[in-house]
Amino acid sequence: MIDKAKEILQGTFGYEEFRPLQQDVISNVLNKRDTLVIMPTGGGKSLCYQIPAMIFNGLTVVISPLISLMKDQVEQLDEFGVPAVYLNSTLTPDEYHYNVSKLRAGEVNLLYLAPETLMMDGTRRLLADLNVQCFTIDEAHCISEWGHDFRPEYRQLAEVRKTFPDAVCLALTATATPRVRDDIQQILEMRDSAVFVASFDRKNLLLKVADKENPTDQILDFLYTRPKQSGIIYCFSRRQVDELYHDLKAEGHSVRPYHAGLSEKDRTSNQDAFIRDDARIIVATIAFGMGINKPDVRFVIHHDMPQNIEAYYQQIGRAGRDGLQADCLLLYSYSDKQKIQYFINQKEGNEKKVAEKHLEDIIHYLEYDGCRRKPLMKYFGEEYKKDECGMCDNCLRQKGDLQDYTVQAQKYLSCVVRTGERFGAYHIADVLRGSKAKKVLQLKHDELSTYAIGMEWSKNQWIQLSRLLIRRGYLEKDADHGYLKLTADAAAVLKGDERLTGVLDRTQTAGKGESRPKTSSDVENRYNEHLFEELRKKRKELADEQEIPPYVIFPDTTLMEMSYYFPQDEEKMIGIYGVGSAKLKKYGSPFLKIIREFCEENGIDERSGAITKKVVKTSSKQKHELVGEEYNSGKSIDHLAEQFGVKSATILSNLKKYLDEGNSLIPDGILEASELSQRKIDEVYASMKKVGPEMLKPIYEDLDKTVDYNELRILQLAYMAQNGN
Repeated sequence: MIDKAKEILQGTFGYEEFRPLQQDVISNVLNKRDTLVIMPTGGGKSLCYQIPAMIFNGLTVVISPLISLMKDQVEQLDEFGVPAVYLNSTLTPDEYHYNVSKLRAGEVNLLYLAPETLMMDGTRRLLADLNVQCFTIDEAHCISEWGHDFRPEYRQLAEVRKTFPDAVCLALTATATPRVRDDIQQILEMRDSAVFVASFDRKNLLLKVADKENPTDQILDFLYTRPKQSGIIYCFSRRQVDELYHDLKAEGHSVRPYHAGLSEKDRTSNQDAFIRDDARIIVATIAFGMGINKPDVRFVIHHDMPQNIEAYYQQIGRAGRDGLQADCLLLYSYSDKQKIQYFINQKEGNEKKVAEKHLEDIIHYLEYDGCRRKPLMKYFGEEYKKDECGMCDNCLRQKGDLQDYTVQAQKYLSCVVRTGERFGAYHIADVLRGSKAKKVLQLKHDELSTYAIGMEWSKNQWIQLSRLLIRRGYLEKDADHGYLKLTADAAAVLKGDERLTGVLDRTQTAGKGESRPKTSSDVENRYNEHLFEELRKKRKELADEQEIPPYVIFPDTTLMEMSYYFPQDEEKMIGIYGVGSAKLKKYGSPFLKIIREFCEENGIDERSGAITKKVVKTSSKQKHELVGEEYNSGKSIDHLAEQFGVKSATILSNLKKYLDEGNSLIPDGILEASELSQRKIDEVYASMKKVGPEMLKPIYEDLDKTVDYNELRILQLAYMAQNGN
């Protein structure tokens, strides 16, 4: 039966292989053995019962407390061509009766129910007449009072389960400590059940805790570097939600509020706007998020401290479900701790004892100064064995949080003065970065002494610095025009009498010499952003026509692969992640049309033979061609040296030959092989510009023999790749 499951995985859902533990769980369920699954959000729990449901000759009943999730999952299954329905209070009488008739006719594989609906006499009578093969309980932690979201009605599920003695029981949750797992098994009487516990390490989440100083400014700084990204911001109170919502809206952000004080109509409308990409950001209390299956949430911010680790873990778990990198920022202050302690003091007995332990555990996590994954995973009974994860603030930190930005501040302040204190942060950054923008050239700012003196930083980093200078009182912003002007205090920094230290947002890709967060895949780093945006527009258009969320058609990961591989026909399109036969038939044509037109207009070829199941057919290619293509797909020089069993110098030689034949190379990956500082690299580049990059000896002599030939070969290749050979 597992072979049939693999066929469904590839043919229906468009995935090449199972994620960790999925195959074992599915095999266990198909063999009718009770199963408890602890799998992080985004780990693929849904397929563990959806695939068996398509194989069983009967009905799979899914119990979920989340009405929004039912609707979302049924819509997604419909897109995959899988028959599923739900019964809950949101349906009209006609819709309810129609779904019941489909169930009685045996036309449905999956039925989604809320616990309250399951307890109704009418529902129990309906199910008694049906062939129930699998009884699935989602969010199973709700059964345990030691779980963070205990729901008494879940205790009754054990009795209902006895009504279906021949149905296998599958319980799933993303957050369960060992104590909660034992509770689930005992209450559901899963005596002989198999327990599958996936790693709690969500490797693509960048975890960061920051002292809460000026939270609105901190959040605005964070959002500035993430335009067009979807995210959730959690606040402790309704009042805080409303205040932050109005602040962000005033700054031009696409944002909606969500809390229990809003009408049900407004809450539903705001949630739908977020799910359908009509609003980028949701500011919410913890009432929001349960059942949100939006895969492309790129960040979760906690404006206030969560009450416990389980809630925190579940909330950050709403980010990055598509496997791409997502940022999780928690702003922490002592007053937040006092606020939670106040509410705990209102409790009594065991309830107070549980809450006290939860607070103690999350404070330990927030104040921990090592790798954050260690205390987080230990809480769930798992040991994190690495010393560093490379994806949390503590692991990325270098010599403390504070950095010395005095030199950059002097450059920035000088440029503000040289341009007459009549321009905003964007223009100053352009001048420092040596931009050829029309405005810069018209104003002759390319002739200023500060022009192009800031090439070591990205534009975003200079903007972040301008915000820091404003907060520290060295710059002020003209209220009418947004011009930047120096304050009297700026003179001390310009003279070097005062130093500027602070923190820029380091969750972005760092500059050379700084720590970099790990990224998820070559595709994520190298896809064509312009094509990706065109495909996103088409996806939104099709989704609006059908009144479904855009990700139901294709997730971002699928569009990224299309924008990386450039498939030109259906045979190649079926090899793209997330494109199964049903979706290919329904959506293949409009997306292929956009890809073909884009490639034709921009002279882009389909990535040769790399698409169909991502298998590269290389037999007819010469070695330097293989090396060039593998390098451009995102592999490092060290990786290629190991792959081909040669030295790095040989890889560089192959890449040089590949470049000399008229092919292009991505410069950034070549520079990663260099051990030189950015200052030294700039010196070498200046020498190459002066004497020419073709011969290394003149460059070696020009630099007074201070840079060895190995480094010069690396930089020669990077320079030629950057400047079109």
